[in-house]
Amino acid sequence: MSTSCVLRTRCFLRQVIPGLPAAMQRNYTVDVSAPLLRTQGYVDGRWVSAASVFPVLDPATGKEIARVSDCGPAEAKQAVDAAYKAFSSWKQYTAKERSLLLRKWFDLLTLHKEDLAKLITFESGKPIRESLGEVAYSASFLEWFSEEARRVYGDIVPSPVKDRRILLLKQPVGVASIITPWNFPSAMITRKVGAALAAGCTVVVKPAEDTPLSALALAELAEQAGIPAGVLNVVPCSREKTPSVGQVLCTDPLVAKISFTGSTATGKMLLKMAADTVKKASMELGGHAPFVVFDSADVDKAVSGAMASKFRNSGQTCVCSNRFLVQSGIHDRFVEKLSRAMETELRVGHGSEADTTQGPLINSRAADKVVRQISDAVSKGAKVLRGGKRLDGSFMEPTLLADVTTDMLCTKEETFGPLVPVIRFNTEEEAVAIANATDVGLAGYFYSQDVSQIWRVVEAMEVGIVGVNEGLLSTPEATFGGVKQSGLGVEGSKYGINEYLDLKYVCFGGLAP
Repeated sequence: MSTSCVLRTRCFLRQVIPGLPAAMQRNYTVDVSAPLLRTQGYVDGRWVSAASVFPVLDPATGKEIARVSDCGPAEAKQAVDAAYKAFSSWKQYTAKERSLLLRKWFDLLTLHKEDLAKLITFESGKPIRESLGEVAYSASFLEWFSEEARRVYGDIVPSPVKDRRILLLKQPVGVASIITPWNFPSAMITRKVGAALAAGCTVVVKPAEDTPLSALALAELAEQAGIPAGVLNVVPCSREKTPSVGQVLCTDPLVAKISFTGSTATGKMLLKMAADTVKKASMELGGHAPFVVFDSADVDKAVSGAMASKFRNSGQTCVCSNRFLVQSGIHDRFVEKLSRAMETELRVGHGSEADTTQGPLINSRAADKVVRQISDAVSKGAKVLRGGKRLDGSFMEPTLLADVTTDMLCTKEETFGPLVPVIRFNTEEEAVAIANATDVGLAGYFYSQDVSQIWRVVEAMEVGIVGVNEGLLSTPEATFGGVKQSGLGVEGSKYGINEYLDLKYVCFGGLAP
């Protein structure tokens, strides 16, 4: 185990930020104790330094909070080789042995939840309450797949002839490359790695360049749990080195599987790289979730669901509601109540402050995108009912737009920010057509108390995940995955482990009838 470090981050705000409370309007210093902070790569059970380092920044202040080893293709190759070597022994562990190790890892995440949450907040900007929730969510996947490890069942199939027996066996695919995003820097790792390790695979994790600290902390706890050397490897790298590291992880012939969460455009590039060696692939890609409110809906519950779905992580989730479709009969009432809820329930600030609900966006590019969508909508006739302004750095005011039409940019591309564009519609058929008018289909939400309508819309929505009268959906027991260009395969649930397994047919012949 490497020596514990302490993260010291000094956060300075030197100017008045419109819309922020007084506590955020002064120069201040925050010292955050983070005994799980690791700044080196983790390869073959060892903490390894690279030739250079890259900074990890607090997105709320732009200040450096750590410098992390900038791993390149050489370190990535070392990690792949280590994982391949470890696979020969890890796959021989019994399902119960793998289950117990995953359970120990789960216990350690639960024990260190506060330290892990601090790392998430300071490297991603997420409010501390949400970071604590993410740690619990992360741990839940290790718990779930520790249990699923013992339920990887094959089949004995009745044979059409008397002297044969047909067996179908499930076996681990081998080394898996795990490439994860910044918006859930802990949970997106455990959702993938928990399933892979439970199946008997070994992994190389490439965390997002904005949020490597959570990944390295998970590796430290995996080591403490007794996960053998080489089974889990982590290679952090800068934005500049990401393409070359990704090239290794997606083309090396020793890698049998890639699992990626991120944009559709990047997913397509990774699939092309993986094609030459015909690797198995899981892709959880972009979303553009519709949130539909029908006239029969309970408006108060719809507003509550909209708040939960839209503003979690400041709108930076792949299942975040992006297009709000509200039927004419309740449109004005819904918009008025949503505006009031935004005013009373949302507080912009540094994620480390207990009452913050809206942290910064991950970087200035993210804020630029939201500003561009707002400007485009206003230029085409939308009205700003609340918010609409960019604050200091990458902070954005939570924004509500009315009179939105389908030709506006915010209805054509994923936002990843705290923007609510409301489209008025008249008929169910119109709403379904607008909801499905996109080349992606990850999540969709709608509110209705008409049972017949509920079944019609559930079946008509072209998405992989549907929330009916519910704005928060994710749980390890259920599948997570999309249709169309939102990706391939599923994560979580009893089906998630199948993404890391090959099915082998055994024909046992020559048996006496």
